Amino acid sequence: MRLFAVCALALLCAGCGQSPEPAPPPPPTERRSEKINPARIDRARGELPGGYEVAGYTGPPAPITQWGFADTSVSEPPQCLALAAPALDSATTRGWSASGPGGIVYALVARSSQPAPDAALLAECAQWTLTSRHTTGTVTSQPGPVVDAAQTIAMSTAATTVVEGGTETRSRADTFVAYLVDYVCIVAVVTDPGSPSPALDAGFAADLLTTAVAALRD
Repeated sequence: MRLFAVCALALLCAGCGQSPEPAPPPPPTERRSEKINPARIDRARGELPGGYEVAGYTGPPAPITQWGFADTSVSEPPQCLALAAPALDSATTRGWSASGPGGIVYALVARSSQPAPDAALLAECAQWTLTSRHTTGTVTSQPGPVVDAAQTIAMSTAATTVVEGGTETRSRADTFVAYLVDYVCIVAVVTDPGSPSPALDAGFAADLLTTAVAALRD
């Protein structure tokens, strides 16, 4: 009987030193689907102050266009251009623009198959420059407003254009971008620093982005 107990104990101890077999790797994560209705971007018009004229948006779905830069613009560092000209499907663009005493407002959405910018790119592009023909600009990037299940970025752009005769015109743009699962929503407010009217500020643009995303998901 004692011999049997000793053998059993030995077998038990022999198994104590063995590591359990590793668990199988988790299955690959699939791209989560999200229902977005681009036509609902029009619902965000209700956030505009009085006195604004609204028209359908017809340009490329890229902040660089709203800032007044050409498609051939050059950025420094070069990789930062992806923030101002994301790879979006122009054929799926829906949106509007509005002009009034506080500036020009753009709100649009377009389908995207590209992932949101990673942390490394955002760190490299905390401040960068953009050049296009007679226009130069400095862009400051930072995290955008909190939007559920979306990555957002904010870009503040100060641009200067030298026109015929050497005259300079200046503009400022506050841009907020939300990267959804299959779409990108862009809101930009472009203002003239020399205008006598009070300009719409970055807070208005950030709130408009939040409203626009909520409308697209509703």
